[in-house]
Parts: sequence; C-alpha cells; structure tokens
Amino acid sequence: MKKLLWKITPKKHLSRLVGKFARHSWSRGLIPLYIKAYRIDLEPIKKSVDQFENLLDFFIREYKPEARPLVADPQIIVSPVDGKISQAGSIEKDMLLQAKGVNYSLMELLANRMEHIERYIGGKFITIYLSPRDYHRIHMPITGAIEEFTYIPGELYPVNEWGVQFIPGLFARNERLITYIRTDNGGEVALIKVGATNVGSIRVEYDDQISTNKKGIGITHKCYSNPHKLHKGEELGRFEFGSTIILLFEPNQVDWVISPIPGTVVQMGQALARRK
Repeated sequence: MKKLLWKITPKKHLSRLVGKFARHSWSRGLIPLYIKAYRIDLEPIKKSVDQFENLLDFFIREYKPEARPLVADPQIIVSPVDGKISQAGSIEKDMLLQAKGVNYSLMELLANRMEHIERYIGGKFITIYLSPRDYHRIHMPITGAIEEFTYIPGELYPVNEWGVQFIPGLFARNERLITYIRTDNGGEVALIKVGATNVGSIRVEYDDQISTNKKGIGITHKCYSNPHKLHKGEELGRFEFGSTIILLFEPNQVDWVISPIPGTVVQMGQALARRK
C-alpha cells in the first residue's frame, strides 16, 4: 500500500513546493522546531541560529573549518559528506548492491554512457545516506579536475531505509547529478548525487548553470574545455534537502581503510580508502 501511495504521489511537484516554502522568510519560525525534532548539534555551525534567513538557509548551514578535520595524506580518499553507509562493495559485472537481495544496474545509473561504464565494472562503490539531521554540503573526496558531468532527470522517491529496501533500482530511477573527477594519476572517480522526495535541488560550485528538478529538462551531459581544479576537502556542492551520494572507483585503484559496514556513521573528511 505504501509503495502504491508513493507511486501516485506527485513527488516532483511536492518537492518543488517544499523547496519554495523553505526559501520563504515565513519558514524561519520552524528552525527551532527542526533543531528539536532532529536533535541538531549546534556546536559545529559557523553562524548563530538567529542569523539564518529561512529554513533552507539553516538546512545548508556551513560548519566551522575545525569541525571536520581533513586527513591530509594525498593518497587517502575521504568521505565527501556526513552520513551513514548504506552499502559498499564491488561492482560485479554491471551490478551494484542497493540492499540485501536488491541490486541495480551500473548502466542505468550512468545513463548508458559506455565510456564511463566500462571504467567502473569490477571496481568498488560506496553509498552514503544523508538524513535530515546531517550536514548537507558535499566536499571533494580527493584532489582532482572536474572534466564533465551528467544530469539525469528522474523520479524523486524517498531514499531512506524503506525506499532502499522496497523501491527496485531506486538510485537508477531517481534524479541524479554525476560529477566525474580526473585524479592526478590519470584515473577517475565518479561522485553521484541522488535526488529524493523534498530535495528542492542539487547545487554544485563548479557550474551555476546546472538546474535540477525543473520541468522540461532532459538528460544533460557537458564536458569542460577548461576543467575545474578542486582540492580535497573543498566544497563541491550541496543538497537543498535530503538524499544520498554514491562514489565509484575504478578496478584495482583503492583499498578500504574503514570497514564499510552498512549502518556505519561517517563524517566529511574521514578516511574511506587509500589509493594503490
């Protein structure tokens, strides 16, 4: 029944309305309730609560630099976000693990772009879920040049535990923005930002023309003639409410330095893997 209700709910329209409301000054009065409901830790936040203009402004709050120390070793790949590991493992043939007993297609996830799909078959992936209480800015997991992106419009199903378990191919069905990062050794890392219900939009620092959750926009792919160089830990973008990120690594490129068990909480800047 719940699955049927989500299927018929106008998820994109609902998400646009939520985003519009959260940007309005009226929503400012909800900030204390939001803090209480989600038990938000105020200590790391750069501004005081009374300085936020609206609920969205609070949701995408910046942290003090010292709140998330970065592992400086250039061979270490760090978590780009605060969140909880949903799944991690190997990309077997064309398949990634979504939840126990539920797989989805790499080809569908990357919108059939074979030049990238072939890079990641046999590689590794990690999926990290950001809850409403988490810090929602996304940072570079490694120093590199952003050479291209792909935007895929799609559904906006919830990406919480229920959605992951019961919506087949969830991450390949939902709206997503894929950033391809060229590393200094000529390799590539894909950082996939997955939209969800009530995610008003996904923003990135390297291109202010990217527009998500808009009517009439199809699959968009862009290569930059002048790639954008960003250092590990620099801000890459943000979710304006909710969602999930997926990191893809090429075969034989990294070893985990954490035990990537589902449910493990990670923070931005924490070591995830070491380059070989």
